Amino acid sequence: MKPSYLSDLKPNQVFTTTFLVHGKDVRQKKSGEPYLSLLLGDRTGEIDAKMWDNVAEVVDTFERDDFVKVKGLLQIFQNRLQMTVHKMVRVLDADVDFADFFPASTRDPLEMFAELRALVSGMRNPHLRALLEAFLSDEPLARMYRTAPAAKHVHHAYLGGLIEHVLSVCRLCYLTASHYGNVDYELLLTGAVLHDIGKVAELTYDRSFGYSTEGQLLGHIVIGLRLLHEKLQQVPDFPPKLRVLVEHLIISHHGELEYGSPKVPLFPEAMLLHHLDNLDSKMECMRALAEKDRHIEGCWTGYSSSLERSILKKAKYLEDAPPNAEAAAEPVAGPQAQQPPEPQHVAPSHTPFAEKLQQAWRKDP
Repeated sequence: MKPSYLSDLKPNQVFTTTFLVHGKDVRQKKSGEPYLSLLLGDRTGEIDAKMWDNVAEVVDTFERDDFVKVKGLLQIFQNRLQMTVHKMVRVLDADVDFADFFPASTRDPLEMFAELRALVSGMRNPHLRALLEAFLSDEPLARMYRTAPAAKHVHHAYLGGLIEHVLSVCRLCYLTASHYGNVDYELLLTGAVLHDIGKVAELTYDRSFGYSTEGQLLGHIVIGLRLLHEKLQQVPDFPPKLRVLVEHLIISHHGELEYGSPKVPLFPEAMLLHHLDNLDSKMECMRALAEKDRHIEGCWTGYSSSLERSILKKAKYLEDAPPNAEAAAEPVAGPQAQQPPEPQHVAPSHTPFAEKLQQAWRKDP
């Protein structure tokens, strides 16, 4: 285990620990001397880092995706944490535990896979069940399915993120399908399980997350269709028209042509799948943005290009009470003596009974 993780470090703290290099750029100071602008990270996050001095000694000793041992100082610069690197040396792969450096789902991937298999085994449509079993029973493919992130940066960008996202969409399918009488739940569920299946080959995740050559050239929708056609060969009696519906679920799940789908959703299950997929990804984007925002002060995050907005850090907003709220909410130190009510002036009554009563009061000692 690492001596300390990024999330453990405090401002103005000198530290020595190991990071994975996510980005490396050689720049020039105003004096013309080089300095290093780095993006360093571990499984708890990433941070901008600058190495101002002795750059020539280390600049050629490491590259992006290498592990480095760093001695440095964590500081606040323009309301963000930034690291100043004093010393740096490359670390061999054999000397680190990879699990310390790659973000991963908080859930056990085998547990999530078992949950997914249970959903599939309960399906009544024999054709759709056999198709999904062909995918999930392919152990090399299933291993990638359990391990892959759902995206490089945008949402569920951590190991196990793909299957976590798929399971979340499956739950949303269950919650919404019964609300609409014209939705085939098992067809919708099939789309949820397969819509991102191509990401197992589109993304690379053995080091920092990126795109494979195949992913760059084809994208996960085309790769997903290819995998679908391969598995359909194992289900020879699969109805041709049902195959077309499953194909459409995969190619239309991005919802719009400008977002990469060659077709927009053209039947209810396809439309619902698109919106559930989008809902789950956007909610995860919001959670991650608020949790990982690097701004120290204030209740707003930095701008997110994927969400096209900054968002409110609600917990911090609610913690920051207005200056007079505390005084207003202070409990009273003790019971206050209550003043008796002002005596009310009662107009004298001139009835015979009232006159006798007044005479009696005047006779009292």
